[in-house]
Amino acid sequence: MTRVVPAAAFPYVLERVGLVMEPLADGPLEAEGVLNPGSGRGPDGELYLLPRLVADGNVSRIGIARVLVEDGVPTGVERQGVVLEPERSWEVGAVNAGVEDPRTTWVPALGLHVMTYVAYGPLGPHTAVAVSDDLRSWRRLGPVRFAYDDALDVDLAMYFNKDCVFLPEPVTAPDGTESLAVLHRPGWDLSEIRPSEGLHAPGWVEDTRPSIWISFVPLDRVREDVGALAEWRGHRVLAAPAAPWEELKIGAGPAPIRVPEGWLLLHHGVTGELVGSLAQQQKVNYAAGGMLLDADRPWEVLVRTGEPLMTADTDDERSGIVPNVVFPTAVEEIDGVHHVFYGMADSKIGVARLVRR
Repeated sequence: MTRVVPAAAFPYVLERVGLVMEPLADGPLEAEGVLNPGSGRGPDGELYLLPRLVADGNVSRIGIARVLVEDGVPTGVERQGVVLEPERSWEVGAVNAGVEDPRTTWVPALGLHVMTYVAYGPLGPHTAVAVSDDLRSWRRLGPVRFAYDDALDVDLAMYFNKDCVFLPEPVTAPDGTESLAVLHRPGWDLSEIRPSEGLHAPGWVEDTRPSIWISFVPLDRVREDVGALAEWRGHRVLAAPAAPWEELKIGAGPAPIRVPEGWLLLHHGVTGELVGSLAQQQKVNYAAGGMLLDADRPWEVLVRTGEPLMTADTDDERSGIVPNVVFPTAVEEIDGVHHVFYGMADSKIGVARLVRR
């Protein structure tokens, strides 16, 4: 049974630190914003962001930037180039192209950074996976392949999927195998690629709003072939929108972190008015909340916030390419304190402390 609590009763708080990255005035690769970064520690021990860089025409690349820290506080970045560009046929369409919104997880059991990212190709946004041992050279493993489960009566490969992120430690999956767990968010609206279809969710799905799902990858398979990181199975719903601040949809944020209560998952919730499923939105509000997942059974939500932990309140969060957005995507420890990096109005990157009450 999930317990819903007000933000004031949730054991973790987000405290704004400030702006950490904004587009260069003369940077053509950043003309439409820098946002929604992944992150990680390089072999040199330095902290890096992997920001989404958006050029004219809404073409996205993934860059790399060293985080500048003063007295334990991120204050800015040093740009160091681009690590992933839309180059494969499934990342480039006739109208849209992009590698977008990386989520990165350091997985000690593999000695690798595992990145999920949105490949925006001919059939819209689909999740892909890549791996690296240094944050700079990434090996693509291709689009995610979803194992078919006849009991669920759903082929998840049919649908757009976003907001995907791996947990950093293996867990015992429901089928008893030692596995890596991954969160994702399928969307049931197929009207963007086949207008006559509209919503086409499995019949047993009662809430067709975009929700957080969890799937699994057996660790033995990955140790045999790292390409198995893109083969997901054991799909199940983790959490659907529940509170008013999530009424349109929810999605996972950064890689969950291990805390005394289990796994802490930061997520986003959306309110407002959606126009289509893929169009850039202007009448929505994105806020950040939190969930606590069971330590051994992360597909069970123990506690979730009935109110957001952070809303779009500052000028940088309220004004931009998509107004009124806070969108957490990365979390890193700096001098013993966790810091959350988040997209501001789809235009800039901010940072907040994650503090235990």
